[in-house]
Amino acid sequence: MDTDLALIIGIFLAGLSIPSILSVISEGRPPRMPMILVMVAGGLILYALNMNPGGYSFDQVPDVFLRVIPRYTP
Repeated sequence: MDTDLALIIGIFLAGLSIPSILSVISEGRPPRMPMILVMVAGGLILYALNMNPGGYSFDQVPDVFLRVIPRYTP
């Protein structure tokens, strides 16, 4: 898997987990699925950070988004 794509998917899943966590906490249910989402997102982000030779900085993340989106959309 491309490290740029892994980073973008990880950030996207981390963003999706936030409303899910808030919903589960407000309803008083155990947070099983949100925690799985957080672990998968964290794993993808860590994979991208470790496999990219120079790593990523916060300044590079918008550029990564702009590189990945045209590559994977028709």
